[in-house]
Amino acid sequence: MVERHGHDLTDWVSDVDAVTAGLTLEHSSGPVERHVNRTKMLKRQMYERANVDLLRKRVIHLE
Repeated sequence: MVERHGHDLTDWVSDVDAVTAGLTLEHSSGPVERHVNRTKMLKRQMYERANVDLLRKRVIHLE
């Protein structure tokens, strides 16, 4: 699969309808992903530094 070409799309994509819908619909999971990534970042920063209460306060403060 080193050389993929657009005309071969139907050969190597198993669900063309799902891919087409994902590329053309206006819906996005961006806002949800932003919150998930921010929470993961805080968890990484707080790992073994403080207890869960401080982590909870930081997450609530950012929202």
